[in-house]
Amino acid sequence: MISPERDARPKPQTGAVGLWVPDLKRWGKPRYLAIAEALADDIRTGRLTAGTRLPTQRALAEALDLNFTTISRGYVEAHKRGLIEGRVGQGTFVIDPARPPRSSGAAAARRIGPVDFTMNLPPEPDAPALQARMQAAFVDLSGDLTSLLRYQGFGGTEEDKEAALRWLKGRGIVPPRERLLICPGAHSALFSILGQVAQAGDTICAERITYPGIRALAAHLRLRLVDLPMDRFGVDPDAFAAACTKVAPKAIYLNPLLQNPTTATLPRARREAIIAVARRYAVTIIEDDAYARICPTPPPSFAELAPEITYYVAGLAKCLGAGLRLAFLVAPSARSALPLGGALRAATVMASPIATALATRWIMDGTAEAIVQFVREESAARQRIAAAMLPAGTYTADPHAFHVWITLPEGWTRSAFASQGRSAGLGVIGSDPFCIAGTPPEAVRLCLGGPSTRQQITHGLEVLAHALEGSPALASAYI
Repeated sequence: MISPERDARPKPQTGAVGLWVPDLKRWGKPRYLAIAEALADDIRTGRLTAGTRLPTQRALAEALDLNFTTISRGYVEAHKRGLIEGRVGQGTFVIDPARPPRSSGAAAARRIGPVDFTMNLPPEPDAPALQARMQAAFVDLSGDLTSLLRYQGFGGTEEDKEAALRWLKGRGIVPPRERLLICPGAHSALFSILGQVAQAGDTICAERITYPGIRALAAHLRLRLVDLPMDRFGVDPDAFAAACTKVAPKAIYLNPLLQNPTTATLPRARREAIIAVARRYAVTIIEDDAYARICPTPPPSFAELAPEITYYVAGLAKCLGAGLRLAFLVAPSARSALPLGGALRAATVMASPIATALATRWIMDGTAEAIVQFVREESAARQRIAAAMLPAGTYTADPHAFHVWITLPEGWTRSAFASQGRSAGLGVIGSDPFCIAGTPPEAVRLCLGGPSTRQQITHGLEVLAHALEGSPALASAYI
């Protein structure tokens, strides 16, 4: 350690309560890098010792008269260099240089790296007991790996279908086995359904702001998408009826529970009103119930209320993990299931036997339900963080969802806000991919799941909340 007598450089300024306020000018680097350099230097020379609590980002921004995002970037850089660590609910602290890192490699990169709010993934289980339970299924499957690498009969084994029926029963859906198809993901199921219910040039109705995949599928099949206006509860049934008289749609696509991206959920009364319109005009309902098992008390599904006119898709990606490309599809009748099965077989041959066997094992032994319970609890915890951090009135959310829809305040554009996020190492996605027609709203979607920790979520939301409370001109200063 360099003694005070030998070190002639000025000590860092402190405020009334010992606030660390470094001199950034001496480093000749962008301010966020200068913050990390100053931290490293003060730790090396002993001015800052292990365990010292650093000022909050907001307090340091005020002390240095800098933009909050600049301070945030500086702290992120210091995290990457292993100089500091954040402790949930306590603050940011100096790390002992001699202490070995808590993790390394990819795990460390995830812990201290940028926060990606763009990909809509469920929170990843981190409880050791649950992780061990999930891994055990792979070990068991390895004993029969050779047979799982062969071609399988389309639709899965009888055990696979039994597991699928058990999963669907948890949503209140009990279809005859002949109406059930096991597909390699919800996307392939939707592609095959659209190909069965409509031909090139036909019209499909959908929510004005909706899952981007339906836009890509409709474009590929040369179908016309007609947007339906929405409110905080979802699609307006009267607007659907008006569209039926004007454009005679073949089907209506709905993501009616914790909708991606707005988090809207259609209540039962509105579902019944939509069903009445669909029956009156002979319109097929395509229900993409991606978040069905995440919500503990969902309204009854369209497949339960109107099974004879509903194609129901229950993907596992949003409930168990995005890499588990598997979906359970329920057709309105055995007759409609036959050509649908043929289309799926022609396009995909079969669902992955390994993925199917894994999902079956998890469902039958209770692991899937344990994962769902983790996702519910962790999503609720992250939504509480969002509610505490984001300015009231700027967003819509649901306690059970793992995404948030932010309506930007006046002065912000979605592109400027996304750019501001990127400058701070935060990925957000603007409204453009979700909008079927018209000018996209000035809004962005934030996803709170994936590999990010609560600490990273808190940090990222703090940065974005500060931006929402200010103007774009202030947010871009000093970067």
